[in-house]
This record gives sequence, structure tokens and C-alpha cells, in this order.
Amino acid sequence: MGKLGFISILVAVLAVLFGERVYNIRTRSMATREPVNNHLPNCVLLKNLEQGSEDITILGNGLAFISAGVKYPGFPFSDDPGKIFVLDLKDSRMKPVELRMPRSFDLETFNPHGISLYTNPSDDAVYLFVVNHPHHKSQIEVFRFVEEELSLVHLKTVKHKLLHSVNDILAVGVDSFYATNDHYFEKQFLKGYVEMLLCQPWGNVVYYSPTEVKEVSQGYYMANGINMSPDKRHLYVADVLDHKVHVFERKEDNTLTRVKTVAVGSLVDNIEVDPKTGDLWMGSHPNGWKLIFFNPSDPAGSEVIRIQNIHSDKPQVTQVYEDDGQVLIGSSVATTYGGKLLIGTVFHKTLICDLK
Repeated sequence: MGKLGFISILVAVLAVLFGERVYNIRTRSMATREPVNNHLPNCVLLKNLEQGSEDITILGNGLAFISAGVKYPGFPFSDDPGKIFVLDLKDSRMKPVELRMPRSFDLETFNPHGISLYTNPSDDAVYLFVVNHPHHKSQIEVFRFVEEELSLVHLKTVKHKLLHSVNDILAVGVDSFYATNDHYFEKQFLKGYVEMLLCQPWGNVVYYSPTEVKEVSQGYYMANGINMSPDKRHLYVADVLDHKVHVFERKEDNTLTRVKTVAVGSLVDNIEVDPKTGDLWMGSHPNGWKLIFFNPSDPAGSEVIRIQNIHSDKPQVTQVYEDDGQVLIGSSVATTYGGKLLIGTVFHKTLICDLK
């Protein structure tokens, strides 16, 4: 065989491998699925939230904290810095208010992603943990919430080599948390092209405290949302590209033991947990391919999934809401309070509806 023949065979083999990888990622991103509208009554788009509401979490008193304006490569975004809003769900005006940030904090590079709240049982102080991506790096910002002033006091920034591509966070103490790494690589080129094409289960979950940092779970195609059961005994982790929610038992040494996985049938993003029922509420992407390769004339849709009785032998997975992208694009989170459903997006708008 001549050199030209060898090169021709090599090119053909690489073309086949490339085609197989593209087919694989299209399958995992549900590229052929077309959302069918399944709307809820009395839905209203919230003001002031036009640049996304990637993550939302709610205090027991009805205050919803909203992470807005994340700049994620490949998605449309504003040049304005990211912001944190608060919305009083007991106020009929439903008007999100931007929280005041400390002057000493670097607002220009603030790029908020996943968020988590922790209330200190000793003094009821509320701490807000924020995944921040300044210059597309990953670090965790810890704030204390001052309700009387609707402001945040910055306490610390956490960086660690194991926290290299953080997506979401679960605070379990005033200075301890679990975090999901959605990618293995830190460099944007490797994450956005090489890793996406290979699509291997390289994501993980990391536990952090000032005295100990360790990997506690691995094997995710794209680890995303993370949250905890009301009794704090179990953790839930979403794998976007595997369309599953993983259930873990949390041990005294903060390690995790896998209990089960629940198939969701959608690209599940952030997870919120109803503190009374233990139900899981998730913003999901019915067609991730359209989200990755955003086209405003053919937008990605939105979906909300609810899991009831997740610890039983037969968890109930229900689609509560679906839109074809004409109302809401790229839903990333869903949470409930007082008969209302609040749906956030990666870069689009925010919707609040009455639940049936």
C-alpha cells in the first residue's frame, strides 16, 4: 500500500469516527425531539429579568433568590455584569428587585451560575453561595444576606483545583458545600469542542470544607443540578446528557453512596426540592441540540419535570409544563411556592404560572 492509499484509509476512518461521535452527541442532546406545548394557566413574564435566570432558590418565607445574566460560551448574553435578584412571592406585584452588592466586590467580572442558600440554625443568618465564572474560570462566592437592606455582604471567595468547572452548588454549612463539575477540562477550547465531541462520563461531584476537599462521586456525562432531601439524608444530582437524576445517601464523613437512578426523559438541569413534600422540581431542555446551536428562528423549547416519591420503588415522573420556544427558551430551573410555579432560563426570560 502506498503512502497516498494509507492516508486515504486514515481519512476515511477518522471521518467514520467523527460521524459516530456527532451521532452520539445528537442522540444524547435529543436533537430530533420537537416540544409540544403543554402550558399552565395565568402565566406572566417577570419584569427586570430579560437576560436569564439560570438558577432560582427560595427561602421558607417566600423570598426567591435569582441568579441572572450568566455568560456561557455559545449562548447569547448581555455585556452587563451578572446580578442577583430577590422576588417576594407573597407580594402580589411580583416584582424582582436587584440586591445591592458591596463596593469592594468585583462586579465587572461577576458571572453568576448556580446558587444555594444556607440558614445558620444558631442565629438564623442567611448565607448565599454563588458559582462565579470571572474570565470563564470557576470560583465560589459566599455572601451573607441582609434582608432589611436588600443587600449582600461578601464574606469570602473559594478557589480550589478540584473546583475547576463548577456548574451548581449545595451549601451544607456556613463554609462547606457540595459542587458539581460539568466538565473534566478547564480550558474553554477543550471543554467546548474536544470534550463535547468525545462525550465521556468525566464529570464529578466534590465536597468542600476549609479542612477537607475531596471527590465524592464521579461518572457523569455532564453533572449539573444538585440538591438535598428535606431530612438532609439524601442528595440528588442531575446528569444532563444521561437524562437521569442520581440519588445518594449522605454519610457522616460527607461521602456519598449511590442508592438509585431515575430516568427523566429530558436534559434535566437544576434541581429544587419542595421542603414539605420532598418532590423534585427541575427545569429541563427538551432539545439540547437547539440550545447548543442557538438559532432565534428555530429556538430551543422549555420543559418542567416533577418527580414524586423518588425514594419509592416506583417514582412518578411528570411533565408539568412544556413550550416550543415561542414563550420560553432554555429552561434551567423550576421551583414552587404558594401554588405558583417559577421557571427560569439560561439566557432568556422568567415565567411564573399558577399550578393546576
